[in-house]
Amino acid sequence: MRTKLFAFILTVLTAFSFNANAQVNAQAAEKFIKDTTAKGIEQIINANISQTEKDKRFYDLLNGALDLDFIGQFVLGRNWRTATPEQRKEFIAVYRDLNIATWSKRFNEFKGKNFVFKGTTPSSSKGQIFVDTVVPMDQGEPAKVVWRVREKNGDYKIVDIIIEGVSLAQSARSEYTAFIKNNPGGIDALIADLQAKLKAQKQ
Repeated sequence: MRTKLFAFILTVLTAFSFNANAQVNAQAAEKFIKDTTAKGIEQIINANISQTEKDKRFYDLLNGALDLDFIGQFVLGRNWRTATPEQRKEFIAVYRDLNIATWSKRFNEFKGKNFVFKGTTPSSSKGQIFVDTVVPMDQGEPAKVVWRVREKNGDYKIVDIIIEGVSLAQSARSEYTAFIKNNPGGIDALIADLQAKLKAQKQ
């Protein structure tokens, strides 16, 4: 009887430990986004610096805050499994640079604004959580910006930004999947297209 009781307690404790470990620390995730947005607003968006310096600071900030390897695999979807190691490497490289350039320009919309934090929302994806924010605008309703944060070994990274209900990662996945499906060049053609867009952004 005592053995069965001990086994039952051990099972309960093990299950509780697993569930506790599976949950993301909401306060830590929110603090990570607060620190990231504060740096972006104070040191970049509102800073009196050249566009070249602004781009450099955004690159450093987003390259550290975003898990672009994880996002890159997600947006390539099932095509990631069929891509060669070289194609994966080239895609991640151009996807990283293009998205940092694109997102840095997108966040100029928030110049002079501040993110207001509205707590967190659980995610059905293991090790992930949503950090909810709004940005008061000069006209109309505040803009809703939701950050999908992934925690791995105590390290927090952004894996998606959802602006007014539009997921940047999901939008890219749909766009790239359709491009590869409708283009005979497949992944190589997509990489070339992204490289051309990156070149155009830098001009």
